[in-house]
Formats: sequence, C-alpha cells, structure tokens
Amino acid sequence: MSGVDLLTVGEALVSLRSSGPLLAGGPLSMHLAGAESNVAIGLARLGHRAAWVGRVGGDELGEFVLRQLRAEGVDTTAVRRDPARPTGLMFLERRTADVSRVQYHRAGSAGSALTVDDLRGPLAAGPRMVHLTGITPALSDSAREAAGWAARAAADAGIPVCLDVNHRAGLWSREAARATLFPLAGYASVVVASTDELDLVAQAGADEAAAAAGLLRRGVRTVLVKLGADGVRAYTAEGVRHVAAVPVTAVDTVGAGDAFTAGYLSGHLDGLDLVDRLGRAVTLGAFAVAGHGDWEGLPRRDELSLITGSAAGTTLR
Repeated sequence: MSGVDLLTVGEALVSLRSSGPLLAGGPLSMHLAGAESNVAIGLARLGHRAAWVGRVGGDELGEFVLRQLRAEGVDTTAVRRDPARPTGLMFLERRTADVSRVQYHRAGSAGSALTVDDLRGPLAAGPRMVHLTGITPALSDSAREAAGWAARAAADAGIPVCLDVNHRAGLWSREAARATLFPLAGYASVVVASTDELDLVAQAGADEAAAAAGLLRRGVRTVLVKLGADGVRAYTAEGVRHVAAVPVTAVDTVGAGDAFTAGYLSGHLDGLDLVDRLGRAVTLGAFAVAGHGDWEGLPRRDELSLITGSAAGTTLR
C-alpha cells in the first residue's frame, strides 16, 4: 500500500434501491454505498491512488463491495474479511420525486468491528493524506477508538487529516457526537461540515464565523462549510472565500457531499490554490447531483469540463 495518495477509513455497505415505496414491493437494484468509499472512488476516477480500509463480511455482499471498489481502481489490500459478521446493508426508497428515505441494517456488521490493529499497517505505509468521517466513530466503541487513533497517528506523523463531520442522527445524538468529534477535529488539517454540523466540532452555540475561527485557532488550516445549492464558504488564516455552486439540473442529491470532498482533496493533492480546489469541489458536487447514484456519475479527469464548459442540453458528438 506504499505510495497511496489518500487513505480512507470507514464502513462500506450494500445499498438496495427502489424507485418507489418499499411497502409496495417491486424490483431493487444493488449498489455500493458508504461515505468513505465514495470519496475513494472520486479520487481514483481523477487519477489519484486511493485506498479504502475497513471490514466486510465473509459473505457474497462483502465480495460485491470489494469487486466494485477494485473495478474503480481503489486499493483494498488492507481490507479484512470478517467471517463472523455480515456486510452492512441499507435500503433506499424514492418516496417522491424530491424525497428519498433510507433504512439501515448494519447493527453488528463487519464494518462496525473495525479496530486499531486494522489501521496500523495502512498508516505505517505513509499515505499523503487520511480521510475520516463522523460516521465511523458512531458505529461502535472499537470503531470510535480506531478513528481517534488514526487521526492522532496521522497527525503525529505529519500526515494531513481531512475530517468530514457527516453527522448521522440515527447513529448517535448530537451530544454524543460532539463529545467525540470536537476533540477529533483538533487533529485535522481540513474540516468539512454543513452549516448545521459546525457546532459538533466547535463551541456549542457559536455562529458559523465564530465556529470556523475557533477551529482555525486549534490548528485546522481550512474549514469548508457546504452550502448546498449556494456553493461553499472556506475559512483559512487568510480570510473567507465563497465559491458558487455549478448550476445543473439536480436529480439525486445522495453522495453530493462526498463528491464535493473528493474534488477538494483532489485539488489539494494536485497542489491547486484554494479557489481552484473549491472550483473542483463544486464541480464534482454538480456531477453527483446531476446523475443517479452515490458515485456512479462522478467524472474522470478528462471529463471535468463537461459540466462547466458545456451549455445545458448539449450532446457531445
């Protein structure tokens, strides 16, 4: 696993998707899902060497996860197959044209059994950057310990850490999330959060500017606040920059935040300046919402200009 640009740590699941209400029955399609694996795929499609580490079950679903990741060029050599636990499962139903609902079946999953020992080798190999989310530490005590250890070990080794808050209310309360994520953010170089997540890594009750300022004082170098259709605000020691979203017709917002993060980290790894990193981030976010699926519509490097350089309705021949 030497030479990895980005190491992502977390749980990958199998997503079964329905185009209508689950209770009405109908066909389900099978997909790979998971915030960290989405980011890994986004980086791999842009030509970076990305690795994902976690656990999958010793079942057919676990093999499906690994086959999908390998097909996308993601390094899975450090993934552990756990024969005693199942691969996590989620059901996604499109309830209306604008509303989708998710049900998880991940309690006791292989992914939730992640341990520090699963991460020692991948971290020792010296990735250029480590990506974590607030989902992993919510899965179990051992996963929480592993995520904390990874952040500390990477920071101690001089490896930049990106933390995407990615709060999941179904996994833990805001109070429990804050107790874990506030100290975790102190090891990060980049913190990514939506406006309603910032107080989980900052002083409770602080407004956006105060929360970002507090994170910068703690050593975070860049605070990215995702604004959805309004783009992104970035806080650094040099000030605040806002970049607008790329206008597209949105058909599926699932995975948009992960795509945004992948775009920003790609720009960071390529040595782009802040504005160009943000531009790549909102471009990947636009690709994500303009197509169906968590990651299926993400671009290759030679496709980055398809959205920004083409008029709506364009057919390229």
